[in-house]
Amino acid sequence: MKSASILLLLCALLAGCVTAPPPRADDLFADDRFGAPSEPIRVDDVFALDAAMRQALERDIVPLVRRRGPQHALIDALYDRGQLRLEYDAAITRNAAQAYAARAGNCLSLVIMTAAFARELGLRVRYQTVYNEESWSRAGGIQFSSGHVNLSLGARLDDSVLGGDRYQPLTIDFLPAADLRGQRVGEISEATIVAMYLNNRSAEALARGNASDAYWWIRAAIVHQPQHLNAYNTLGVVYLRGGDLDLARRAFEAVLAREPDNTTALSNLERVHTRAGRDDEARRLRARLATIEPHPPFHYFDQGVAAMQAGDFQRAKALFEKEIARKADYHEFHFWLGLAHAYLGELPQARREIALAIESSTQTEHRDIYAAKLDRLRAARRVQ
Repeated sequence: MKSASILLLLCALLAGCVTAPPPRADDLFADDRFGAPSEPIRVDDVFALDAAMRQALERDIVPLVRRRGPQHALIDALYDRGQLRLEYDAAITRNAAQAYAARAGNCLSLVIMTAAFARELGLRVRYQTVYNEESWSRAGGIQFSSGHVNLSLGARLDDSVLGGDRYQPLTIDFLPAADLRGQRVGEISEATIVAMYLNNRSAEALARGNASDAYWWIRAAIVHQPQHLNAYNTLGVVYLRGGDLDLARRAFEAVLAREPDNTTALSNLERVHTRAGRDDEARRLRARLATIEPHPPFHYFDQGVAAMQAGDFQRAKALFEKEIARKADYHEFHFWLGLAHAYLGELPQARREIALAIESSTQTEHRDIYAAKLDRLRAARRVQ
């Protein structure tokens, strides 16, 4: 049976602007079915500066403002690698204070942290979703979809009258500069950024198997921003994994009432009907999905894994190559292609693919596993 699909937005809002009234959240909540969260869930904490951040603001940023202007002062202080050494880490979504303390975060965490400092400086902050930056991953038996956000810093109100290039809006993005050309962006609200953060925390808790935390995080997201449809999908997956099929169905149908072709909600609703024994409904949804998205993410990869398990390594290699042809930057695809090469005795190609897996991974845990495999392949070369 396929894993339940959950739309995890590490960085971006992939759904379009919703103009219809949001679903009635009270009809979808089931507080009595879940225990208390393991930590407080406070929306006010998302952008809050702690003592260490305020000290950095006064010590590192404010002294640069007169010489560089507030926008450049903030960028210089935060992203000079000799100071904060910020690194991209996709394992967890952190609030502003947590990202600063860890000196790391996924793109949403870094956007939140940067915006928190910018607001203290009185800068105008504009949040942007980057279209066509969707990527897929899987963890804990769940399939995730991730997008990308960045932010633009405008002049302070008291600076804007001065004019000049120094006070033009500046966009901060956490992708390599070469990846920014030709981006299409759309503005999103701060309320949506907060809902995305809460949604991420829910999905991450769900991947760890903590259903209660997942429920309370996603409940907070819906209460804070009822228009954020992706949160209803996440709520549905919380119910689906807990066996609450009727509640799951209602959550997915709430998404589909506003986005009838939402493939994530359709796929999840198909799983609900399959588990409930409603075979006719499940078949209807599968047929509809096949017309909208005939080859969903991981289609060729899953076939490749099955071929590996059957011992058909040549076919597995071809299928992994086919998946990489449409998504070349996902670490697991390269890792499994490396394994297929290794089983076929093609060790130079295996080492190359495992090295690509290490390069494209965004989590230390994965990089360590791949590095260990690569060391073994290198050792095999030395004994040949």
